[in-house]
Amino acid sequence: MTDRPTTGAQIRQAFLDFFEKRGHRRLRSAPLVPGDDPTLLFTNAGMVQFKDVFTGDRSVEYGRATTSQKCLRVSGKHNDLEVVGRTPRHHTFFEMLGNFSFGDYFKEEAIDLAWEFLTSPDLCGLPAQRLWVSVHESDDESYALWRDHKGVPEDRLLRLGDKDNFWSMGDTGACGPCSEIHWDRGPEHGDDPEDRLLEIWNLVFMQFDRSADGALHPLPKPSIDTGMGLERLASVMQGFDNNYDTDLLRGIIAAGEECTGRAYGTGDAMHDLALRVIADHSRATAFLLADGILPGNEGRGYVLRRIMRDLMGDAYPELEQARPVMDKAIPTEEELFRRTLQRGLTLIDKWADGQQAGAQMPGEVAFRLHDTYGFPPDLTRLIGQERDFGVDMEGFEAALQVQRETARAARAAKTGGTAEIPPEVADLPTTEFVGHDLLSLDTVEPLLLLQTGRPTERLKVGEEGDLFVPSTPFYAEAGGQVGDVGSVSSGTGRAAVTDTQKIGAVWRHRVRVQEGALRMGEPLSLRVDDGARTATARNHSATHLLHHALRRVLGDHVRQRGSLVSPGRLRFDFSHYEGVTAEHLADIEALTNDLVMRNADTHAEAMTYDDAVSAGALAFFGDKYGDEVRTVRIGGESFELCGGTHVGRSGDIGFVKITGESSIQAGVRRLEAVTGHTALRWVQREHQALRDAADRLHATPDDTVDRIDKLLRQHKDLEKEVEALKRKLAAGSADDLLDHAVIIGDAKILAARADHVDGKGLRDLGDRLRDKLGTGALLLATAAGGKVTLVCMVSKDLTDRVKAGDLVRQAAQEVGGRGGGRPDMAQAGGPDVSAIDQALAILEPAVRTALG
Repeated sequence: MTDRPTTGAQIRQAFLDFFEKRGHRRLRSAPLVPGDDPTLLFTNAGMVQFKDVFTGDRSVEYGRATTSQKCLRVSGKHNDLEVVGRTPRHHTFFEMLGNFSFGDYFKEEAIDLAWEFLTSPDLCGLPAQRLWVSVHESDDESYALWRDHKGVPEDRLLRLGDKDNFWSMGDTGACGPCSEIHWDRGPEHGDDPEDRLLEIWNLVFMQFDRSADGALHPLPKPSIDTGMGLERLASVMQGFDNNYDTDLLRGIIAAGEECTGRAYGTGDAMHDLALRVIADHSRATAFLLADGILPGNEGRGYVLRRIMRDLMGDAYPELEQARPVMDKAIPTEEELFRRTLQRGLTLIDKWADGQQAGAQMPGEVAFRLHDTYGFPPDLTRLIGQERDFGVDMEGFEAALQVQRETARAARAAKTGGTAEIPPEVADLPTTEFVGHDLLSLDTVEPLLLLQTGRPTERLKVGEEGDLFVPSTPFYAEAGGQVGDVGSVSSGTGRAAVTDTQKIGAVWRHRVRVQEGALRMGEPLSLRVDDGARTATARNHSATHLLHHALRRVLGDHVRQRGSLVSPGRLRFDFSHYEGVTAEHLADIEALTNDLVMRNADTHAEAMTYDDAVSAGALAFFGDKYGDEVRTVRIGGESFELCGGTHVGRSGDIGFVKITGESSIQAGVRRLEAVTGHTALRWVQREHQALRDAADRLHATPDDTVDRIDKLLRQHKDLEKEVEALKRKLAAGSADDLLDHAVIIGDAKILAARADHVDGKGLRDLGDRLRDKLGTGALLLATAAGGKVTLVCMVSKDLTDRVKAGDLVRQAAQEVGGRGGGRPDMAQAGGPDVSAIDQALAILEPAVRTALG
């Protein structure tokens, strides 16, 4: 007998080993971003990566599998974010242990396996008498298996309804009854099963297909989907009632204790809650960053931004690989949030000023705080609770929905189609892509023609529509590469293919008829534009080489965050938390072109995903990969998973020229580049611009920089000379201006134009005049660049009665502007140069009134 597993890592390993020894394929955890599943923001269960296997849309070579799946639940039905840390068992991030059968075994074996793992002395070793089981009220088969086959007495067997013990993917599709295994926490937790029992494992028996009318139809191959929270099982195995006391989270809490200097569990409930929330959120943050999610203002980035307010390295090596990104992303986000918080609080204070207690902040105000300034709506609501005002969250959601619908309509307009997929397209077979080997294809029968989203028998000259065929050489936009263009012809017409897109697994060719007509039933000849395809292939291969060079020069934390590959240019977005220096850019460009000049072979090969990653291929989190993937290797350097089109040899790229580097969001940089003939033309234009500049400077291109430096130095010297002359002029004019001062009692009042000085000079002039004026007030104005600048100064002995800020605000209204400042000095500006005299005229009467 071996020692029982007790630590979180040991339990995870024991579970995976147990099922692998029993014929289950051990598979990696899917990323937290589910690929090609718009219905989910994050992976929230172990079965997510097998969804299309259960529905029959994808086949796999194995009949049973096991995983430890990283999961995140923060929205919708599984919204745990609001209660994290307040209960013993709610988390944003957690691990779900699971075993799955795809038509291989069913209820009896699933029950046997679960019971064996939990009760065997050399595995979990849980006492059978402390395990309860619930089944669906209609599932007599499962009830009998537990009672007669596993010996669970009837007083520990519960029959429950649909809410507790029936599972489905949605309103229709695969579904079935569940059987849950519960741990009896003991009589000290009372007699109510709700309080006393802790669910630890859910066995889902997928045996029905639910139709639209709600009827259940038996599936031909019933399947098994199970899920057991590692944190819950660890709490049972380690003897805790609270998941946060297990080794999976206690180490992170200990780090929080060290940071705060205050111990956990000493009676301060709010402090303990804060440490639990920090532990949960920091773990979730680490995994989201490791899966390539960066803080942002919407979608997944916004969720990460909300929960950013590691004991997993062996099980999840991506954590260690992403450490450089974390080390920079988290402090950067902290600083950004401080700024956001300050800006948002200022705006909230402005709205709340003058509001009565219990007032309701309009939804559009809360939405503006969120949309324009990135201020989280839940934080606005929390502040409202503290300051006794409500927030119209229904109005907020309505404004958010309007924004979503606007964005959806914009996306539909951009793709030239409708937002909804016509049913005729949904019924089409998967398109066969032959474009890696062919650029043309003849005698292809059209499957469907659409005009404005509706089926048609023909498209005439000048009309646009969508063409669907069973096989095509046209590459459909994917992986950052734009769709192919070209032509399609038949015996009666010819059309230009202006774009190629995917609708699921079906290729849509956007066509514009140029001659005759395209008709259903007439064979077609498809021709890809060779020049555009070749130029695109150059740019796509260049992105792979640039990616390799970026990782070599900047570090392995660099990973692709997006790309655009078109015939004319390429764009490559990558994770990096600081600007790329000119020296590094030069090194990246030099290394990339060194790889080009090696003229290495490009080799594409289909492999299993695991074999590809084990061999060193770069895969991108968030992308969905099947069991078989296409890999592209360029020489011995670049090796990536990629379905795009590429050059045959790296030398075919010709030359790579980086044309720009910039930031597109915190932690994400963008490179822009050109290749081949476009790169040559770019360099020629740059060289010609340099020659033109040299000619104007009467210099050679090599001497141009020195000549510019010399001119800049001369310019700076002249500016200093001009400033000195202005100061002399201002000093000389001060005495002249004082002659126009008006005496009111013991004070001198001066209002004057000083158009010979700029804004800075106006303030210097004011300082001189105030010193000479003594007790009094002055208002000066100047016009420069079509804008008025006003400066007002008041001697200290008058500021109890005359305020410079009040005076300058009155004057600013005359020139259509605003301003303010201290009682003794204030400044303002405005656009109406023609009203300077009116602005100056306010001084004397205003001071007379103030002095009585």
